[in-house]
Amino acid sequence: MHRAYYPATEAIAEQPSVHPSQAMTQSASRLIHADPGTIYRAFRGRDAMAHWLAPRGAKAVIDVFEPVPGGRLAMTLIFENAPGKSSEHTDEITGRFVDFAPDRRMVMTVEFKSTDPTFAGTMTMTWQLDARPDGTQVTVEATDVPAGIDPRDHEEGMRSTLANLAAYVE
Repeated sequence: MHRAYYPATEAIAEQPSVHPSQAMTQSASRLIHADPGTIYRAFRGRDAMAHWLAPRGAKAVIDVFEPVPGGRLAMTLIFENAPGKSSEHTDEITGRFVDFAPDRRMVMTVEFKSTDPTFAGTMTMTWQLDARPDGTQVTVEATDVPAGIDPRDHEEGMRSTLANLAAYVE
């Protein structure tokens, strides 16, 4: 596994060479200067998630938000200058909230609406919150990443989302 490190507060781990039929896993981590409870609450509010979840260059519109285990999620990411998976500039996403462990973890599954089979499948996103003396180490791990998602773009998107989360809660 190739591992690249970014500034002291961020790290990215990637499995870069994956055959399209194999599952890809990626993760990103960042030290956020806020306590785990504050960060956890940012996962539980519709407006909060819409504010920080979209990567740089995109806006999130959340249509369905049921933040309980088994609850549904439906949102559209609208990209300013990037191609989407569902249309020219959008990603339509549906999913389920799988697990909430207060102040420690949130797990959700997502699927992209797309006619391109390389974007098919259910991706699991696990957000882990680990308390540190100077804040919380937030790690997001994406498993079963569809083969059509470019690893470098996904890497940048996860880093951007963590930066948005930090800006929202710090």
